[in-house]
Amino acid sequence: MTPELQAVILGVVEGLTEFLPVSSTGHLIVAESLIGYRDTGEVFTVVIQLGAILAVILYYWRQLIGQLTRLFQGSAPARTFWLNLIVASVPAALLGLLFEKAIKAALFSPLTVAISAILGGIILWWVDTRRHEATVELTEPDLDSVTIRQAALIGVAQAVAIIPGVSRSGASIVGGLLTGLNRVTATAFSFFLGIPILGGAGLYSLYKARHALGSIPGGSVTLVIGTGVAFVTALLSVTWLLRYVSTHDFRGFAVYRVIMGVVILALLAAGALK
Repeated sequence: MTPELQAVILGVVEGLTEFLPVSSTGHLIVAESLIGYRDTGEVFTVVIQLGAILAVILYYWRQLIGQLTRLFQGSAPARTFWLNLIVASVPAALLGLLFEKAIKAALFSPLTVAISAILGGIILWWVDTRRHEATVELTEPDLDSVTIRQAALIGVAQAVAIIPGVSRSGASIVGGLLTGLNRVTATAFSFFLGIPILGGAGLYSLYKARHALGSIPGGSVTLVIGTGVAFVTALLSVTWLLRYVSTHDFRGFAVYRVIMGVVILALLAAGALK
């Protein structure tokens, strides 16, 4: 398989799964193993997240500009919105800076992904069942109602996603639901929260590995391809998910996670994954 085709496959996987509560990192670890992708600099799959982040920025550009305008106009809700993003970003940022290397060395494997996927699916099912939220169509997200306390708790939940297979969006959505947010608001806040977390991680990794870019199979061409494909597929994924959660719960994703984990365990037992 050519490096260009590998970049397309990984870009599709990244874009489709980054904002769904199913773990993009977990899917990428398994996909890399299945297609035999090797990135010795470990930079490709992190950098292509920037494509997914650009998709969210494009999708929400009016709201982002509106929140910035309101902030400079002295709006209290706008101040709270930006403060919420900062507060919710801190736990994952600190955990990533302190333990990223150790966690990558110890936990980045299909087995960890399988276990995390199954446990995460059970938790997602339990949280969604516990809320008893009606599946009638919900209104637009009410981000102005999110409190600092809720943002802090969502940030703590999101930090757990440093373990591959947990899912950043899944953890932050679960955190939002547990703090009382409805599905649409929890999902939208998770999207906005991905901008500083994933954007910062992507840019930081790109800076750290700037001298290792030549180690990427196919070089800068595949990096551009993967990022571009991730952008397009993430835009489609974000658009679909917001419409879906306005009338559906998250139990379908919970079932998918459990099935995914069981399939990975079966592939490991059969020797198809290592």
